[in-house]
Amino acid sequence: MSSELWLIRHGETAWTRSGQHTSRTDLPLTAEGERRAAELGTTLKGKHFALVLSSPMQRALETARLAGYQPEIEPDLHEWDYGSYEGLTTAEIQRGAPGWTIWNPMPPPGGENAAQVAERADRVIARAVSAGGDAALFGHGHMLRVLGARWLGLGPQDGRYFALSTASISVLGAERETRVLRIWNSGGSA
Repeated sequence: MSSELWLIRHGETAWTRSGQHTSRTDLPLTAEGERRAAELGTTLKGKHFALVLSSPMQRALETARLAGYQPEIEPDLHEWDYGSYEGLTTAEIQRGAPGWTIWNPMPPPGGENAAQVAERADRVIARAVSAGGDAALFGHGHMLRVLGARWLGLGPQDGRYFALSTASISVLGAERETRVLRIWNSGGSA
């Protein structure tokens, strides 16, 4: 098990800056998001991947492009579907659902539950591992956090322990035969 999975979160959007939950809304990067995505290209310069995948959302695709990669679209890398909570901040949601977080067992109305997100993460992991080398995965905060948890054999809700900034790089690998976090949340902006 020598291959690594490089998780690259997209750059800043207006809603990541404001704290609004963004899954299906296809927002562009801000100017700062574009700048930070281009910086990822400097960090990754010369890094060859056997497989480069991206969520179909423009914020992830543009981050990959600005970093110097032409990814294949992978629908399973899409962000957690927030249902009717799309576009709302956690504080706004908690006015009607006190104590709610995406990590609670109760899924957002009309959205995905944690088990559904974990199933998608598991499929992405299987595809990346079968690539025969390192894989770059350009995606979104909550989805990549679940992917990190699943890599370690943890439940999807354990992704709550892995904060992930925009325009950050995380690397999942192995130490001997044990899956590990090699790098987490490197270079990201808050």
